[in-house]
Amino acid sequence: MRRSDREVSNQEEIKAIIDRCVICRVAMVDDGKPYLVPLNFGYTLDQGTLTLVFHSAKSGRKIDILRRHPDVCFEMDCDHALIDGERACDYSFAFSSVIGNGKVEFIEDETLKREALKLLMKRQTGKEDFEFSPHEVQGVCVFTIVSEDFSAKRKMTTARP
Repeated sequence: MRRSDREVSNQEEIKAIIDRCVICRVAMVDDGKPYLVPLNFGYTLDQGTLTLVFHSAKSGRKIDILRRHPDVCFEMDCDHALIDGERACDYSFAFSSVIGNGKVEFIEDETLKREALKLLMKRQTGKEDFEFSPHEVQGVCVFTIVSEDFSAKRKMTTARP
């Protein structure tokens, strides 16, 4: 990371950043061209391993690409605020972000899919009491990105109201 003064390395601080992010963008390559999708997500972060959980329709461009090329890049950001300046070049922008690389793994086992869906729903709603019918579990694609290659960064200063 070029700006080491902005690096966040404490795992609890990284979790706090991820908790404030609403969307995770996943970048992949389709026939030599970049393709990026914003997705809702759940996650775990344990001893330096970040596991992101996603759900999707079972077919479509994204799933086709990920099955052919499971190596991806991901990015999430939050804490956005314009920082005023006296001149145009004095302006800046406050943010927090997590960026990394990982490999997509599709979850086929129904019990593991159900657990992943509960994790995703807890992250999105704060509720833990979701149940999924076999039909619902079978009707959705669930995949993870497992990464040990990620970094967190932030620039926080007084922002304009």
